[in-house]
Amino acid sequence: MKQILTKSSKKLTIAVSALTLVLASCGTMGTGTGGADVLGSILGSATNQGTITNVITSVLGMDKPSETQLIGTWRYSGPGCAFTSDNLLAKAGGEVAATEIKDKIHTYYQQIGINNQNTFITFTEDKTFSGKIDGKSINGKYTYDAKSGQLTLKTLLFYANGYVKRNGMNGIAILFESKKLLTLLQTISTLSGNSTAQAIGDLSKNYDGVRIGFDMTR
Repeated sequence: MKQILTKSSKKLTIAVSALTLVLASCGTMGTGTGGADVLGSILGSATNQGTITNVITSVLGMDKPSETQLIGTWRYSGPGCAFTSDNLLAKAGGEVAATEIKDKIHTYYQQIGINNQNTFITFTEDKTFSGKIDGKSINGKYTYDAKSGQLTLKTLLFYANGYVKRNGMNGIAILFESKKLLTLLQTISTLSGNSTAQAIGDLSKNYDGVRIGFDMTR
């Protein structure tokens, strides 16, 4: 009896095939690690479609919300992280590194006090926003470019440029360069000189093209 592939299983097959082709064409990577070994280590833990999807969408710019989709209230659900490279190999390897970074940032966010109850943001149709970070109120104006995913927040206290990417059906990530995130947290939480906040800025020094911030859900 013929099996009919669903759209999801087709996407999974295409993703694995694409990664295989890229790795085969690259030959070796890093210090003597063969492409096949890299593929095995990446896909060894990718035992379901969700993991493969995360691998493919862990790069900034892959899935950007429209301006209409951005409107509404978003609450903090965890640390956010994405790579800027659009190379398939970087996406696949990036998910492993992104998980490590998120785990570390989660510890720092906990120490600062950021949680689902005290960190949220509301975007309105009239280009204004309001919310809280670590319980500290923020409000001002924003601009959003749906084509690039670039988001600019303007308040009396700070001016922050970041990016927005979609996380599944009901989530987004609001991401910044690590130094800009550090400045934002220091400004909002008056944490200048705090070693915990400084650690966030130091965290991504060994990761080129990383953006970090907040995963948000409705």
